[in-house]
Amino acid sequence: MTLEDMFSLKGRVALVTGGSRGIGKMIVEGFLAAGIDRVYISARKINEIEETCTELGDKVIGIQGDISTMAGIDALVEEISARESRLDILVNNAGAAWGNDYLDFPEAGWDKVMDLNVKSPFFLTQKLHKLLTAGASQAHPSKVINIASVDGLRINPWETYSYQASKAALIHLTRRMAARLVKDHVYVTAIAPGAFPSSMNKVARDHADTSSKGIPNKRVGDKYDMGGSAVYLASRAGDYTIGETLTVDGGIVNAHLPSHFAEPS
Repeated sequence: MTLEDMFSLKGRVALVTGGSRGIGKMIVEGFLAAGIDRVYISARKINEIEETCTELGDKVIGIQGDISTMAGIDALVEEISARESRLDILVNNAGAAWGNDYLDFPEAGWDKVMDLNVKSPFFLTQKLHKLLTAGASQAHPSKVINIASVDGLRINPWETYSYQASKAALIHLTRRMAARLVKDHVYVTAIAPGAFPSSMNKVARDHADTSSKGIPNKRVGDKYDMGGSAVYLASRAGDYTIGETLTVDGGIVNAHLPSHFAEPS
């Protein structure tokens, strides 16, 4: 047994939605470090795609698109299908958030978030089924990794109603999809990130010291934490992990003592 046996992604092809920045980009960097052949990234903003592809090299291929709509999903599937005969790894990372006071929370803030965070991962995976199963076997399963959030596992302080509901839904959807797709040798898992610097989490990005105070290990996450977790699930090392949501949060959910409990002396 070698580290390469366990964690190498050589010979594999991946798609990471929302892969041009933030957590998606961290995952792409992890896949590259593990030797992956090609990583497709999709995003709405062409300038961010081009910057990331230039920075990370020829193995990263950008496709501009908006998967918040069924038409956008169909267009992405058509583009990938024209380029590849199989897809080994799909990371459903693209997402949205919305915050508003309870009494003012709008329908638009509900529909936008639920569509992109729950509907899009389901239908993109469904429409990529042919590619995901083309090279899949028990010895070499394909992988789908849904990017959820610790906010799907606990209540956060902010009034992000649709976001928290969508991430809880995605965690349960991961289990249900896993139960169906395992027979096709497509293994579905999820990652629930905590505080990682991104445009969606500007506190962790711009005020890491402040954000770190509420985290048990006293720092925000970085590309090694996220990239390494994604590589584990995508590689041979994660082949026996199915339907699980991996919490990557520095201990927020599972190692955080309530404020009224004193640390042992």
